[in-house]
Amino acid sequence: MSNDRIRESVSKDYARAVTTGTSCCGTTAPKGVVAKLAGYSDDELSVLPPDAVVNSFGCGNPLAYSMVKRGDVVLDLGSGAGIDLLLAARKVGPEGRVIGVDMTDEMIARARENIAAAKLTNVEVRKGIIEELPVETASVDWVISNCVINLSPEKPRVFAEIARVLRPGGAMLVSDIVAKDLPPEIRQSAHLYSSCVAGAISEEAYLDGLRQAGLTDVEVRERLVYDASQLAAFIGSELKESAACCCCGPSAGDLAKTWGPRLEGKIWSAKIFARKP
Repeated sequence: MSNDRIRESVSKDYARAVTTGTSCCGTTAPKGVVAKLAGYSDDELSVLPPDAVVNSFGCGNPLAYSMVKRGDVVLDLGSGAGIDLLLAARKVGPEGRVIGVDMTDEMIARARENIAAAKLTNVEVRKGIIEELPVETASVDWVISNCVINLSPEKPRVFAEIARVLRPGGAMLVSDIVAKDLPPEIRQSAHLYSSCVAGAISEEAYLDGLRQAGLTDVEVRERLVYDASQLAAFIGSELKESAACCCCGPSAGDLAKTWGPRLEGKIWSAKIFARKP
């Protein structure tokens, strides 16, 4: 499948996930299961519009330990329904600014609704792809992202774009999925690509890609290795309605039960830091 087709498929899956109340198989699974494992505190979530929380598809809290301060400019790659945009906006205060970039119209609309509901005026969402960011060079202090870069079919371009938009001395802290030794049938699954599994690269390749883009101080600051039950929740609930879920084929839940145990210990969420010299 071409890079554009992959992006189109991912965008359609997430558009369905944020707008559909039930799956096409007639089963209902709660969205945002992985967000409950992601490290957001009750205090953080309590000040957000409920829609931003329930429609979070992340694998971590990229703002945790990020040292984002008042007055900073923060860029969120694949900002989705806006959970991290809203939290970042509160950290940077009215003196700062937060920019979200997303390629899915439905997600952009939902984020803007949540921004309005939170009555924040220092946040904007722009349409675009993370391989070609609609952001000026050397214009942001922090790049954050929550379980999105793994979805890109052109990760070296993403890493280069992060390096381009950061100001000298700026930094990134992203939460993302990394994986090792995945079997070919997993890599070739469209459903598992949109579920943040099939497109994940190894931790070593991820860090090396950031270094090749010119970033320094590259390190993993935190890991959460998923067990079989967490993987089943991750695969089966994050996308309610996808190409893999149709009435004539296996449901996401069936696929999750099959693949969860096989992937145990091979997939984890990593909080990855890097700095622009």
